[in-house]
Amino acid sequence: MSQSERIDLDLDHLLSMTGGDPDLAEEVLDIFRHQVEIWARMLDSRAPAEQWADAAHTLKGAALSIGAAELAESCQKAERAGRDLPPSQAGAALLLNEVKDLIASTLEACGRASYALSRPGLRASNASNS
Repeated sequence: MSQSERIDLDLDHLLSMTGGDPDLAEEVLDIFRHQVEIWARMLDSRAPAEQWADAAHTLKGAALSIGAAELAESCQKAERAGRDLPPSQAGAALLLNEVKDLIASTLEACGRASYALSRPGLRASNASNS
């Protein structure tokens, strides 16, 4: 991923997962942020492969829940590598650094998504659908 490439979340997916409720979608984004805070610390190439593979697995699920497909793909790649035939520490570092870079980009995208979810028109249209 180049530095100029911008990651976006699939807001349609997020809203469909939350029944079109922007408040619930924002809560799911907050849960994702919390999951990242907990599990990203375990993405350490010096740790046993099982540890970072478990962390990648959990982060993959969290990414899928918010529509962050690119992060989920990267987590899946790291998880498979950690479970199948763990790479060298240097190889693990490359995989996990990609995941960490995508986490950072996805957190930025969460900020943009939160802003989009706060639009008055989105809330008004959903309130009239209830």
